[in-house]
Amino acid sequence: MNRKRNAEGRRQVAADSWPGAAMLLLSLGGVLWPGAPALAQQGTVGVGPPLGSPAPDAQVEDLDGNPVSLAELIGGGPALIEFWASWCENCEALEPQLTEINERFGDRMTVLAVAVAVGQSRRRVRRHVAAHEPAFTYVYDARGEAVRNYGALATSVVVLVDAQGRIAFANVGPQQDLVSAVEKMLGSSTDVKSTADMAPHGNLEGPGSPRGPH
Repeated sequence: MNRKRNAEGRRQVAADSWPGAAMLLLSLGGVLWPGAPALAQQGTVGVGPPLGSPAPDAQVEDLDGNPVSLAELIGGGPALIEFWASWCENCEALEPQLTEINERFGDRMTVLAVAVAVGQSRRRVRRHVAAHEPAFTYVYDARGEAVRNYGALATSVVVLVDAQGRIAFANVGPQQDLVSAVEKMLGSSTDVKSTADMAPHGNLEGPGSPRGPH
């Protein structure tokens, strides 16, 4: 009986913490929030912070373990933030778009991958960056603060921050048309618009592109 109670207690502790809950949902293929794919396909506001709200700050770490401020990294915008994992197939599918955005607009905006602390260590992220030499910065969300502050309950959540430091776009999943979203944001950076009409298509130490687990 005591063993049963202890087991139930351990399960409750895991469910009450974001990493624990997330690990229980890895069978969803990188999506840690069951409703996220449908929201992404519909372009429905509900992923990440509300459109037009100030971009939250969070304490994250560079890949050497030094604390850094997310707000300082994005510099008030414009910026693209992806919540990423090496095991996330959706992130891998988005990689060509992130690479294109960095190549075309990297002189006008910051592209940043926030590596979640679920199913991967900082060391594993460092190995990925060293192997793939991505073109944009990776940081590690060791305490899950960025995930919580941005409401990113899935990997492959992408948030765009406009030049005024406000949320211009938030979506999730592999069908996002991020290039069009960035073009729209940079073309009218003073306006915050819904992304429902955007049709989907189907370093501090180094930037990156996910290509599967390592």
